[in-house]
Amino acid sequence: MKLYRKISKQIQDWYNNSSKALLIKGARQVGKTHVIRDTLDAMGCNYIEINLIAMPEAVKILQEYNSVNELIMGLSTLTDKPFVKGQTVIFIDEVQKYKDMVTKIKFLVDEGSFKYVLSGSLLGVEITNLESAPVGYLTTYEMFPLDFEEFLQITNISNDVVEHLKESFFNRTPVMEAINEKMLSLFNQYLVVGGMPEAVSRFSETYNVNDVMAIHKDIIELYKLDFTQYETEDKRLILSNIYELVPAELLKQNRRFIVTDIKKGLHFNRVESSFLWLKNAGVVLPVYNATEPKIPLKLNEKQSLFKLYLSDVGMLTSIYGMSTKTMILGKDSNLNGGGIYENAVASELKNKGFDIYYYNSNRYGELDFVVEYQGKLLPIEVKSGKDYTLHSALNHCVNLSQYDIEEAFVFANCNIEKKEKVTYLPIYMSGFMEKNNCRDYIVERIEF
Repeated sequence: MKLYRKISKQIQDWYNNSSKALLIKGARQVGKTHVIRDTLDAMGCNYIEINLIAMPEAVKILQEYNSVNELIMGLSTLTDKPFVKGQTVIFIDEVQKYKDMVTKIKFLVDEGSFKYVLSGSLLGVEITNLESAPVGYLTTYEMFPLDFEEFLQITNISNDVVEHLKESFFNRTPVMEAINEKMLSLFNQYLVVGGMPEAVSRFSETYNVNDVMAIHKDIIELYKLDFTQYETEDKRLILSNIYELVPAELLKQNRRFIVTDIKKGLHFNRVESSFLWLKNAGVVLPVYNATEPKIPLKLNEKQSLFKLYLSDVGMLTSIYGMSTKTMILGKDSNLNGGGIYENAVASELKNKGFDIYYYNSNRYGELDFVVEYQGKLLPIEVKSGKDYTLHSALNHCVNLSQYDIEEAFVFANCNIEKKEKVTYLPIYMSGFMEKNNCRDYIVERIEF
């Protein structure tokens, strides 16, 4: 099944309106190559794809060219498609095999004969090591697994229903109970399948959870292969240990990642670079501690304290095993699902571009997440059980005048309901939050 991705609209906008090169980065298997191909095909673009893994000789050509004419002459030996100036898009995939391409792209953009798309995995790792970035020459988008709204395309839920649900979210009005129950059930399917395109596509064809788990297992093995290919022997073991510990850490009550669980007596500064590697590779999602729930949250960030989630919630539940997936689909009240729900919400927020934090106070307790939303601080609690109205830490914080909190969200298996400053929302609506949906803020012009 061909899956529509929201990032396709951004690629179209780039093609129609930008003279810069485009870079699509993201973890392995999130669908970068397919969405670039599908979007360019849909627009009827003349494009030539150069894959630096499938065509290793292309790397030497990219290293040695001294002019655009030399580059085109070299690349033309690898394809029978014509290079047409002013029309052809050159799509260089797996660009991590020649990371200097990202800095050299400015010269190709300046020359102006062609448009360029770059894509690859582990670019977050590689780009952070570049000495100079081509500012003004490169538009970069990060791609993630399918969010819940994208997942819905394999169901019978129409766009009209989704738009109606969004209206309910923005107006804080309850959803028709039958629709809400249906959506909650579909969200449970999403927790089981996740958003990796191959898993979603296979599930839409077979509805076989075993097939989904097999695909997730293969992807995890690819990630571990990256650990061995791109890092030294001593670091690859740490990377594997951190990645494998995430599911167990999320079963704890406070979800915080404890560094000494990797090895007794280990200090964070000894392994900080490994956490950053996993983050930049796109395979884990860190949520840092905010020492105070005030904006700008970045000023209160403490990176040595964090929660760590997997980039895809379906892969998390696959690691937990079939019994966990069965309990999710059966809505078993005995499921320890707090970490799973939190992982799903963190992924949805990250997909929308939010910087996510959590807050913990010895006096008041812990807030699962805090974000900046519509110019205000927004605390978020995520509840997997029936006691979703119990949230003492949230109650304390929203009532403290120094934090100036106007509203708080609780995402749970519920319908929409507002009680004073706390709004209860169905868990699937976590994906309806938009980072940039504020009204335009116009600054008054000052005359001198």
